[in-house]
Amino acid sequence: MAWETSGWQTSERGSVDSVLVQESQRAFMSRVHGWMFGGLLVTGAMMLVTLANEPLLRLVARWPLALILAQFGAVFALSFLAPRLSGLAAGALFIGYSALTGMTFSIFALIYTFGSMAQAFFLTAGVYGAMALYGTFTKKDLSSWGTFLYMGLFGIVLAGFVNLFVRSDALSFVKSCAAVLVFSGLTAYDTQKLREMHANTGYSSAATVSIVGALRLYLDFINLFIALLRLMGRRR
Repeated sequence: MAWETSGWQTSERGSVDSVLVQESQRAFMSRVHGWMFGGLLVTGAMMLVTLANEPLLRLVARWPLALILAQFGAVFALSFLAPRLSGLAAGALFIGYSALTGMTFSIFALIYTFGSMAQAFFLTAGVYGAMALYGTFTKKDLSSWGTFLYMGLFGIVLAGFVNLFVRSDALSFVKSCAAVLVFSGLTAYDTQKLREMHANTGYSSAATVSIVGALRLYLDFINLFIALLRLMGRRR
């Protein structure tokens, strides 16, 4: 029965292709998280280096706006110029951005106790891990979350800008609570979307694709950490 043999072969080929796709996605997400965790290590190390170097710490305290602008420049370059960047250039930008973030975080270390920063970090790791697992294994399409999450993100940015002038503790508290919800949701959303992005690039193994994905998750983690630190951090 030729048609039965052909059908069996087609089914077998489909199963093999499905396994290869799953393996490719697992390898891609492993690279993404490898870069992301590497970035976090660089951030932590650079924070400690800055705290131990008084001239560098004074420079950070004197020019925080310049650091923030440099960070925005690195994020912009990675997010919008990625197709034109080599893997080496993208990796250097990501590590450089992580180091700049560590320098900025040295200011938090002067404001909050190390104990409360460690507590916020481990809580962030737990929330991030849970939401990343949800984004990986849920059968639900999280596309509908995108509109609400990005609207919430816009609201957080707007509230932060307004609070520069009104200096309201109540507004700061509400903003931090909203940030926890938004960046927790974005962790699950981005985790699922990164798998789709990998598929849309033809299951590319290019380093640049992995680094861009790592940047998205790194930003989710860092912003979630900042929100939790502001909510539960004990000031010196």
